[in-house]
Amino acid sequence: MSSSEAYTAAPVNGTDIQTFVDEIFSPFHRAEQRRWAQAYLWALAHLSGRKTPQNMARAAALPTAAAHGLRQFVTASPWDWEPVRHRLALRVTANAAPYAWTVAELVIPKRGEHSVGVHRRRDATTGRTLNCQRAMGLFLSTDTHAFPVDWSLVLGGPWGSDPERRRRARIPETETGQPAGAHVLDFAADVAARPRLPRAPWVLDLTRSDEAGGLLAGLARQRLDVVCEVDADQLVLAGRRAPLVSTVGELMNVRHARQTHVMIRQTADGGAKAAPVHTYATTVRLPMLGARDELDSPRYRILERPAPDGRQRTRYWITTLTSTRVDEVLRLVRGHIAARATVDALQKRYGVLDFEGRSFPGWHRHMTMASAAYVYQHLPGAPGTASAAPAELTEAAS
Repeated sequence: MSSSEAYTAAPVNGTDIQTFVDEIFSPFHRAEQRRWAQAYLWALAHLSGRKTPQNMARAAALPTAAAHGLRQFVTASPWDWEPVRHRLALRVTANAAPYAWTVAELVIPKRGEHSVGVHRRRDATTGRTLNCQRAMGLFLSTDTHAFPVDWSLVLGGPWGSDPERRRRARIPETETGQPAGAHVLDFAADVAARPRLPRAPWVLDLTRSDEAGGLLAGLARQRLDVVCEVDADQLVLAGRRAPLVSTVGELMNVRHARQTHVMIRQTADGGAKAAPVHTYATTVRLPMLGARDELDSPRYRILERPAPDGRQRTRYWITTLTSTRVDEVLRLVRGHIAARATVDALQKRYGVLDFEGRSFPGWHRHMTMASAAYVYQHLPGAPGTASAAPAELTEAAS
């Protein structure tokens, strides 16, 4: 048998991996591509430790030479990842009732300078400078998980302009060195262009972002509902007749201009605790929109949650959901918390840190396969966390 042949997995929990592969990878026109997708997916979902092609072949009890086929599947096989990601999003939409879109950052430490997109970057949280790739992930948040359905790679430094680097990494001309916020707006525009995807609010954490104002303005121009956590110095326009530029922190310090809501929070010991949440008495607008945009720009509500013990920071959100109950708005914030948990799981269990290739298409295909493995194991109706090895293995080495 040729090196293009992989295996068919045994049924698990009433649904077999081949059924999942046939649905999600139906854009593949060649059966051998779907067989390699099945092998790659199974290994990402079930292999412990580093997800290198050698380890993946060993975990699936394939001949050592099959590692070459697994590597070629993501680095050289000519398949388009975008239709596969779209089918993942449709599957999540149909099976899990998502309530929000959110975006989370993935930082991939790297040695050397040849992996596509790798650059030196200061981590805003730790203050350390890292040699890394920086990616933005798009997630559909449900009551149980945030499911990864799209990715973009932030091409900082010379990767946006050096023609030789771009040629070696096979970066398309359409991929430019744009800031992270522009990738979020691209995600939003792509979702809006696909009518079968949900029109859910966008839940984002814009704290410590120097692009927050421009990103909020871009989302406003797309007429999207948002719940965005912001820093205290986020600029807004307050007042209707003669609006003044202020910050959310300054507005919420005016005690007579805010209203208090009491939320009941569950404590770690199973008890309940009252937690105050303040809202600004009237709505505000964004000052960074153009004059024409401001005529019909959305109104925003400001929410403030004081630090419960005085040691943590006070948190602020602005939202277009001005008529939604405060507790329901803050429930949406869980979407971004879930996305961060998914990023952590993708790093620890699904091999997003382990891709050894250097090309732009290879990176995107590997991230697509990691996303598919996560959906395969966690989506309702998917096979779940099976651990049985494939029932039938065929020779994968030429």
